[in-house]
Amino acid sequence: MIISIPREITEGENRVAVVPDTASKLIKRGFEVQIEKNAGINAGFVDDEYKQAGAKIIEDAQILYANADIVLKVQRPKTNQVLRKNEIDLLKKDSLLISFMYALHYPEVVKQCAENGINVISMDAIPRTTLAQKMDALSSQANLAGYKSVILTANSLGKIFPLMMTAAGTIQPARVVIMGAGVAGLQALGTARRLGAIVEVSDIRPQVKEEVQSLGGRFIEVETDENMQDERGYAKEASAEFLQKQKELLFKHVTNADIVITTALIPGKKAPILVTEEMVKNMRPGSVVLDMAVEFGGNCEISENGKTINKYGVSIIGEPNLPSLVATNASEVYSKNLLALLDHISKEGQIELDLEDEIVKGSLLCYNGEMVHERTKALL
Repeated sequence: MIISIPREITEGENRVAVVPDTASKLIKRGFEVQIEKNAGINAGFVDDEYKQAGAKIIEDAQILYANADIVLKVQRPKTNQVLRKNEIDLLKKDSLLISFMYALHYPEVVKQCAENGINVISMDAIPRTTLAQKMDALSSQANLAGYKSVILTANSLGKIFPLMMTAAGTIQPARVVIMGAGVAGLQALGTARRLGAIVEVSDIRPQVKEEVQSLGGRFIEVETDENMQDERGYAKEASAEFLQKQKELLFKHVTNADIVITTALIPGKKAPILVTEEMVKNMRPGSVVLDMAVEFGGNCEISENGKTINKYGVSIIGEPNLPSLVATNASEVYSKNLLALLDHISKEGQIELDLEDEIVKGSLLCYNGEMVHERTKALL
């Protein structure tokens, strides 16, 4: 079977789905690998490295798609402005597309794939189970996003992070508030602590308190009788009453902070507002807010997607694609996630989809011309 890796056409996307080392491993497993010319260049991987790995370099994107049995991408399909065609229309019928699809936010893209007879597996829908851990691309990318969020905010802040004693006096450490103790939030916590900041973390799940404290963070706890965690250990959608309590408690912590990093997302829904305009208005001039959920509506009431703005003397960073800013490492780990998935669903270079397998069942969106993901179907 032929695996094709196109160059990403989404603006600002520097990652590539497969790095040369993974290409070599796929070839050893019996696949033929072809990659679009310069597809890896923005992530630091040149065509010669892919050639040495045994992959073919294809200059024409239409040919690359036309003969592919499997297409591996980072971003969901979009319109190629050069070819004036949507990438979905370039895929051949019955081929398998694997990428981040965010189907609950973009169900119409999934519908178009089904109408074109494209089989689709979404990397953001991989179940977060022990068996699927090596394929968990959401976690691998969120980990790097958490790290980069701290570096970006540290660079924007006109202060240093650590406590520093000098002959001219003592410099107090920066205060960082992180909202959400998922993979991104915990990595941000660890990174900010290593740089010497005082870090407070808010999460609707009291169960994560020990994990936050083990990494040196202070946990901002909202008293509640509600069960805020689902059966898989992830945050549930909070009630209006809980969110109001949380906002009242957070006001003091946010307005005392030098940096606020927000990471809260709800699949298929607009991100919850955690930092209100009133909070920003009361922050110290020179403070920084980074909204990691900006692509899906934002946790900060006044953040803007793809822009860094300054309001009330506060810098508000609305960077929608933090992993792309560390594209080399992000591509390496995503590539390994894809390899683990392909190992799970193939044998000797042939795809064998078991529709009863929990990983396939959870992540397969389209199959044989039909939408098979119930939650996505329900949105249309």
